[in-house]
Amino acid sequence: MGRTLKNKQALVAELKESLSQAQMAVVIDFKGLTVAEITDLRRRLRPSGTECRVAKNTLMRIAVKGDETWESIVPLCKESSAFLLIKDDVGGAIKAYQDFQKASKKSVLRGGVLEGRILTEDDVKAIGDLPSKEQLISQIAGAINAVATKVAVGIKEVPASLARVTQAIADKDKDAA
Repeated sequence: MGRTLKNKQALVAELKESLSQAQMAVVIDFKGLTVAEITDLRRRLRPSGTECRVAKNTLMRIAVKGDETWESIVPLCKESSAFLLIKDDVGGAIKAYQDFQKASKKSVLRGGVLEGRILTEDDVKAIGDLPSKEQLISQIAGAINAVATKVAVGIKEVPASLARVTQAIADKDKDAA
């Protein structure tokens, strides 16, 4: 039994809602994946705040029509497409997909869209290689801590140097006397 017009309109509305909350969309070819494998992919993506949507390309084209942010996804909508709608951790989601892809060896990454720009497969992989938000925060915190430590050591060194100079003068005066 086919989908009714009302059902299709509801699916398009759901896609629009999901896209409005997403930072990035990645399109994969899921041909050959079993239901269990797609479920495994969704399970792997869930911690990164990513939604894996399998939708007809026509419905996705209708959902992005007129939306400058997502309209560039249209050339990627061909054959059997699944859409990874990444909301929170972009790098983590891409790494989770790459881990899944290594395990299953069935899906193919077509590309993605970020801030209205279409991304090639290499661009998406490069984003996945970037450090996560938590790693960047820890690196920045470490750099700030290092600067603060150097300042504290420098401030402490001034009185210590002054004390050594004063002691040297006192010793010199003592020896002279």
